[in-house]
Amino acid sequence: MMRDIGSSISDAIFENIGRAAGRVQENKPLPSDLLESDDAYLVVFDAPGTTASDIQVRYVDDRVEVRIDRFRDFYEGFEMRYPGRGLALDGSVTLPSDAAVDPETAQATLKSDGTLQVRVPKAETAHDDEATAVGVETDDGEPEATDADGDPADADDVADDGDA
Repeated sequence: MMRDIGSSISDAIFENIGRAAGRVQENKPLPSDLLESDDAYLVVFDAPGTTASDIQVRYVDDRVEVRIDRFRDFYEGFEMRYPGRGLALDGSVTLPSDAAVDPETAQATLKSDGTLQVRVPKAETAHDDEATAVGVETDDGEPEATDADGDPADADDVADDGDA
């Protein structure tokens, strides 16, 4: 009887710890780097364990915003003791205030090493501040994502979703 109570208590503790760890991960922004070349900005996010279809990329005002909704794999013969990995992850990077970019030609690529690279070309003049969705492709060139409207995204698909 005492062993059952101890087991139930330890199960509840592990489950709560796992849920807390998942919430902490979901509230922590995705790690990212901002790089600049003569003709573009490159924003690199860590996105391990995701597929291109899990990722939404948007350019809003002067920011590259990323939302990842990933799913847990099921493992035959195993039972989930506690969910410790976040499922909904967000990140954003603000470009320099003097950056003139062309978000309509931005490209996002999910690399096989789990990094997401968002390339935003520089422009001669600044564009308006409407939100722009960016299609995501894998580094093997296969588009797997959908745009903000849920339509299949092409490698170069960039659509204005009208949410500004």
